[in-house]
Amino acid sequence: MKIKALIPVRSGSVRVKNKNIRPFAGSTLLEIKINQLKHIEQFDGIIVNSNDDEMLSIATQMGCETVKRDPYYASNEVSMSDVYKNIAENFDADIMAYINVTNPLLKDKTIVNAINEFLSNMDNYDSLNSAHLIKEFMFKDNKPINYDLMHQPRSQDLPDIYALNFAVNILKRDTMIKCKNVVGNKPLIYGIDEIEATDIDNPIDFKFAEFVYSNNLLSK
Repeated sequence: MKIKALIPVRSGSVRVKNKNIRPFAGSTLLEIKINQLKHIEQFDGIIVNSNDDEMLSIATQMGCETVKRDPYYASNEVSMSDVYKNIAENFDADIMAYINVTNPLLKDKTIVNAINEFLSNMDNYDSLNSAHLIKEFMFKDNKPINYDLMHQPRSQDLPDIYALNFAVNILKRDTMIKCKNVVGNKPLIYGIDEIEATDIDNPIDFKFAEFVYSNNLLSK
């Protein structure tokens, strides 16, 4: 079975304008991610799916396959479920590694290990999805949801709760079409470090990730 990396990028970011191709540590988030994935030997190719001609041009120049996304599937009106299904329908390999550019601190070895983990467990799980551990006192509707107020534990004794960060997601193309998601019906939750999982969603995230990346702090 063929496995390819899929990089989804679109124009129109509101909180961080043009974050995918604005200057970041002497490069851009898109270029950094493409260069990273080129070093992953398990991939049979890299596909960049975007509505933006400039991003597609960068991808082509760097040797990637490209898919021009219909404007509707890059708008704020469409549901992510429909976006996922559309991306999978325009994907030409058996297995997809759906990897976002907005997690620039993700390590090469994490991606390699995730691929191997998924391939070794395909009989029991239909997707692998990265997540990071949360040890916080959490509330919903003004009530705690992960501990008892009358018997408050130490933070380290709170139950393990994982938050999906979508840094790396691996699944079969057919599963993504069926589930309309990068998360299957039987997901394998793949824990990664909270810093490595950093997702750029606002200007502070951008500056923080750029500082860590530029100074190679993650490996220290």
